Amino acid sequence: MKKIFLTLTILSLITSCKDDFVDIKQEGVTVGTDFFQTQEDAMKATNAIYSFLRSWENTGFPAQNILGVTGDDVVKGSNPGDAAFINDMDQFKYNVSTDAVNGYWIGQWQAVNRANQVITKVPAIEMDAALKNRLVAEAKMLRAYFYFNLVRVYGGVPIFDGIQTNYNLPRNTAAEVYDFIVKDLTEASGVLPPSYGAADLGRVTKGAALGLLSKVYLYMKDYQKAYDTSNLVMGMGYDLDPDFNHLFRPAGEFGPESVFEVNCGCSAEFGGSQYAEVQGVRNQFGWGFFTPSPALENAFEPGDIRKELTILREGETTIEGDLIKKGDPQSVDTYNQKVYVPSSLNNNACGYGSIQNLRILRFADILLINAEAANELGNTAVAITNINRVRNRAQLANTTATTQGALRTAIWQERRVELAMEMDRFLDLVRTGQAATFLGPLGFKTGKNELFPIPLNAINDSNNVLTQNPGY
Repeated sequence: MKKIFLTLTILSLITSCKDDFVDIKQEGVTVGTDFFQTQEDAMKATNAIYSFLRSWENTGFPAQNILGVTGDDVVKGSNPGDAAFINDMDQFKYNVSTDAVNGYWIGQWQAVNRANQVITKVPAIEMDAALKNRLVAEAKMLRAYFYFNLVRVYGGVPIFDGIQTNYNLPRNTAAEVYDFIVKDLTEASGVLPPSYGAADLGRVTKGAALGLLSKVYLYMKDYQKAYDTSNLVMGMGYDLDPDFNHLFRPAGEFGPESVFEVNCGCSAEFGGSQYAEVQGVRNQFGWGFFTPSPALENAFEPGDIRKELTILREGETTIEGDLIKKGDPQSVDTYNQKVYVPSSLNNNACGYGSIQNLRILRFADILLINAEAANELGNTAVAITNINRVRNRAQLANTTATTQGALRTAIWQERRVELAMEMDRFLDLVRTGQAATFLGPLGFKTGKNELFPIPLNAINDSNNVLTQNPGY
């Protein structure tokens, strides 16, 4: 196995700090002293933030170990002897020195540092004022996303607002981090455009900022603001893709359902991503990791078309005409179909699936956020309408739930099958208080595993200013 290291000229020009946990040093490069002078510099620096969204840390093993295999819908995959360390994540045996725990932490802070460079330095550049404001807003939106990842995974973390002279700061509370995220998203949504031309697809929009904000409010349990903000997004022209299979194929990228989507097109500059490769059919398309669990198999209702469009099976022929071959006899025989790229469309220059975009936020998620918030506010009629929109696309009948309690359970179940394999399940189980029920048999311990440990390296680098999460 190998990583694709995404490199940009800008990485040699971004200032980094020394010997701390937000370090983004790169061997063999020199920090430029004459950068952040021109409009072109501003664009390159902003693009460097986007490059992280495609990175190994955000789409490969670190992210899939933290947000994928820890849920009950995903198992390690491959064969028993391949990357056996993933079992520690699957069985909640990770610790302060586990590679994935450290890798995800470092990656998110690298991205925060890149965003802070833009937010701090681009305003001083003499350039087109509208573009300047937009790039800063893009950086704030992306910084909010990275902080949202950090606070959900590690709890309260230090808030670095701009370029720092001292990185050894104590942890802020989770509430303070959430307030910081809300501020960034609110400011960004007031500046970002609703859409872009074809050349700028993948840049964050007003809808992306508001959509992420509605999800942030849901995690904060501020249901009124989650409801109001998701309503704004629902009024912006998004819609469900009528074809669930088309939604996840290259032809469905940046369609009507796309709210926040990472453009992973293979190019000499960016090199695609490995999001699809690590999960692709073993010995045919990829490595065969992070595969559907038996629990996910059993979670779908009879007649739900999403089951066979989420779970790719050996021996089947896809809608696009690929025969899924039997590979390693010791390996699993089902895979994540949402990351499947038809062989006829694959760009071999960057490895299998390198063109597969990462869908961070879809309109179906917005509908379910709105439904959950509405239900918690006592508006069951709206909740029923929105959950039924998602169910009907899956060719299922309307929900039979009518009471608030029954609807709450139905909405959570709908999130499970609609967003299956999209790195939401573990976080949803923790957020809704269901983790012990579903994950307890896998090793989850209440009062500990709701959060991951702060990496030992980070605590050491902070001169013990950072404190550890309970239980580690």
